[in-house]
Order: sequence, then structure tokens, then C-alpha cells
Amino acid sequence: MSLSTYADLQEAVVDWLNKPDVAQSVPTLISLAEADINRRLRHIKMTKRSVAEVDSQFSATPTDYLGTIRFSLTSGTTNALDLISQAELLDRKEASANIGGTPRFYALTGNQFEFYPVPNDTYDAELVYYAELDALSDENTSNWLLADAPDVYLYGTLAHSAPFLGEDARLAVWTSLYETALSGLNRASDNARFGGTGLRIKIRSF
Repeated sequence: MSLSTYADLQEAVVDWLNKPDVAQSVPTLISLAEADINRRLRHIKMTKRSVAEVDSQFSATPTDYLGTIRFSLTSGTTNALDLISQAELLDRKEASANIGGTPRFYALTGNQFEFYPVPNDTYDAELVYYAELDALSDENTSNWLLADAPDVYLYGTLAHSAPFLGEDARLAVWTSLYETALSGLNRASDNARFGGTGLRIKIRSF
């Protein structure tokens, strides 16, 4: 069976579970799998670039934001912004009397970036970040993950079917296959980015 669309995936899950009566719950299981994948997968195809103006202490994160890869001010020369903790941000504010200037650091405050120093002007900024999957639905019938790694979707959804299967012995198998598929996809992404050298870049995230 092909797994190229959302409908294909739902049909395959029902077939593998061999429980036609759970068909109405399969979309929920797929959503649970997507939530888990968003927490654990960091693939090159999840990266997005956003440009904006930084002109105040706070700026909203993108709605699909999962974690920062690179955050820079691009007005004139490019200057990287470093992620710091809330505690360090507070210490720096107190030590400097919170005097404004060119931002050099940022912290995550809820769903906002908080900059330090507070911008004293308007600065162009570029954010490269990991973005959530475009969730599957009747309207959005496919995405890059379903096209590239349908096994991650299938096994991930099956692994979240425990409430319907109870002590079904297949859960351990599906969970193992899901973990293997997810790890393999992360590893393939690392190899694509770093050429299999084992080198790593510094990733700034939650």
C-alpha cells in the first residue's frame, strides 16, 4: 500500500491495528505522533529563515518555532545574538541599569524573544530556526516527512495506539521500529549537513 497521502496513512494504521472500530480515532493518533516528532526530530528539512526588524525589548517567536539555529543582526556587519538564560539576562540588566544599546543577547520569555541590551534603534535581523511539521489534515494531505519517511509516520502513529490496544504485544515492536526510523532520519540529516565527519555546530534552542 502506498503511503503518499493523509488518507493512505489513516487506512494503513487501521489495517495494521486490525481494528476497524478505531478509524475515527486515527487522526488523533496521528496528531499525537506529530507532537512527539516535533519534540524529537531535528532535520535539515525542518529549517526555515525569517527576517524582521528588532526595535523593542520583546519580539514574538514564529508560530511554528521549535528552536534557534542561528540568530543575527544584519544591519551593517552581521553580529550573532547569543542565547542566555533568564537568570543571566536579569543579572546583566541589574549590572548595567538596563541601559539600551545594540542587542547582543536574547532569552526566551514565553513565546517571545527578549533582547539585551534593549534596542536603542531599529535593527535588521535574520533568524534561522527549526520549524514544526506542517500537520497532516484533510486539507494538507502530505508534507516532506510523509514523502521522505512514511515509516516514521506509520510506526509513530502505531506506537501511540496503546489506549486502544492495552497489552498488545505488537506495541513493543512498533515502538522499536519508530525509534529506529526516527534515529535514522536524524542521523541522515546530520550526515547531509556535516558530510559524515562527526562535526557539530552549536545549536541554540529551548
